[in-house]
Amino acid sequence: MSRPIRTAGVPNGGVSFWYEQIGRPVPGPPLSGDATADVVIVGGGLTGLWTAYHLAEADPSLTIRVLEAEFAGFGASGRNGGWLSSELPGNADHYGAGPDGVQRMRAALSASVDAVIATAAREGIEADIVKGGVLHVARSQAQASRLDADLDQAALAQRIRIAGAVSARFDPQCARVQPAKLVQGVAAAVRGRGVQIHEQTRVSAIEPGWVRTARGVVTAPVVLRCLEGFTAGLAGHRREWLPMNSAIVVTEPLTERQWAEIGWEGCELLGDEAHAYCYAQRTADGRIALGGRGRPYRYGSRADRDGRTQEWTIESLRATLVALFPSLRDIRLDHAWCGVLGVPRDWCASVDFDPATGLGHAGGYVGSGLTATHLAGRTLTDLVLGRSTELTALPWTGHQVRRWEPEPLRWLGVHALYAAYRAADRREDDGLRRTSLIARAANRISGR
Repeated sequence: MSRPIRTAGVPNGGVSFWYEQIGRPVPGPPLSGDATADVVIVGGGLTGLWTAYHLAEADPSLTIRVLEAEFAGFGASGRNGGWLSSELPGNADHYGAGPDGVQRMRAALSASVDAVIATAAREGIEADIVKGGVLHVARSQAQASRLDADLDQAALAQRIRIAGAVSARFDPQCARVQPAKLVQGVAAAVRGRGVQIHEQTRVSAIEPGWVRTARGVVTAPVVLRCLEGFTAGLAGHRREWLPMNSAIVVTEPLTERQWAEIGWEGCELLGDEAHAYCYAQRTADGRIALGGRGRPYRYGSRADRDGRTQEWTIESLRATLVALFPSLRDIRLDHAWCGVLGVPRDWCASVDFDPATGLGHAGGYVGSGLTATHLAGRTLTDLVLGRSTELTALPWTGHQVRRWEPEPLRWLGVHALYAAYRAADRREDDGLRRTSLIARAANRISGR
């Protein structure tokens, strides 16, 4: 696996800065020939790992194998912005469950935030977790019109001093996480329960009762697809979930004086209400990690392999950082990287299992996966074990969605939509007091 390269002086790629902090794991043993299992899970990210964890806890007699193309936590699970939040994946209206169903979903996600924190404590996983909540900030009057704010400019400034901020909403049910530490800790806990994780084992095909890899075929009555943004790389699934790119930069450690100018003593997560929004955290070692959309989509649903992003994306994120905190205009960026998240055509996550075929899946979290993966793992566990529970009755269970358009319409559409969102943001930043009609039209077309 390649090391980070320097782009405009910034180390770029190499999976993520989170792994540069802790050291990239040496992949474990791959599959060594044909094998059998009670359950085979395709994908060693948090969806697959949490599913294996809860299945093994619920029924220790099960033989469970996890198949992973690189190493456990290689994808979005080890590259994300570290938001353990209760945010609902996608548009609430598209779940078709009414206010009661959406409220049950929100409550389950909220409970999952605390469940992840409790599990990390029980398993001895040290992942820099701080439950400081999240601040959603409006940086223009148009953004403020979309935000149900509970903090005015003065109240926000007591927490974080953000240039041009108008108002904010605070949600206490969110925690900062170092993603690579979390996913590696969960992987260790899964192995400790007797689950076999076969790394460097890329799956090429899934059918009822079996999974094919270049290293052998695994037969099992239950096959669970947990590939999230990498789903499109599997035969027959190219148009199912679009692999959307998101990029992150991380600064050098700030000085005490720099932190004093900004505030941010509570370790809240931070996001704005732009259409091409940003997200940020104050890291445990005193840096700012800030992410947003770079090049949103690669033609043919291709996904990166080394986390390398474009130079213009790095400069765009640097500009966003300076717009938020002008006093940091000379700050050094120490790393940049990117990853893919799974986006269904209606922007709604789903969990499903068919007892007749033994096939199941979970994913499509549209960037809200750090918590949703835990809930999905518990839900898949109940479905596989034939339990009828509050989790299996949540509106994302069995949720169906149409496929994405074929190429080149898919590429043209995604890039046109994000060009529209950026144009809408520019209009709103220039003084528009309501949501741009450009963004409204883009939302209707995209399904956001």
